[in-house]
Amino acid sequence: MEFGSKVAISVVDGYALIEHLDWENYNEGTTLKESVENYYNRFGFYPEAILADKIYRNHNNLAYCKSLGIRLSGPRLGRPSRTEDKTLERVARQDASERNAVEGKFGEGKRKYGLGLIRARLQETSETVVALQFFILNLERKLRVLFLKFLHNTILYFDNRNLACI
Repeated sequence: MEFGSKVAISVVDGYALIEHLDWENYNEGTTLKESVENYYNRFGFYPEAILADKIYRNHNNLAYCKSLGIRLSGPRLGRPSRTEDKTLERVARQDASERNAVEGKFGEGKRKYGLGLIRARLQETSETVVALQFFILNLERKLRVLFLKFLHNTILYFDNRNLACI
């Protein structure tokens, strides 16, 4: 049994966004519609595909995503077919590898930022600590991106100059 809050996140372009944070046990599969609408409110359009855990693949969520033209990744519900389509298998494998980014964000948060070691006593304080840890996680991602752009531009600058060392 785990204690503490349950956090549902989405990862967009490498940045982790908190979708749902709750202290009660709940079925994560019921939060998909809320997450999709949050995405729409943030970016102004619906995602092309959702790479979600198996728990999100229920009839209600599949019908909701189908009505919006969103592909919900994961294995089909029910019994597996005898003949596997190679293209569907390849897409499923690609989706699973991209979905690892979400698990990786939790691992990074626990390993580098103490996400699994929150000792705050009050609910509001704990929620603030969780939000700040994700903020710092995203801030460091942004700094890495900016540093790589700076490094790339610096290398290009010095490569394009004709320097003579005597």
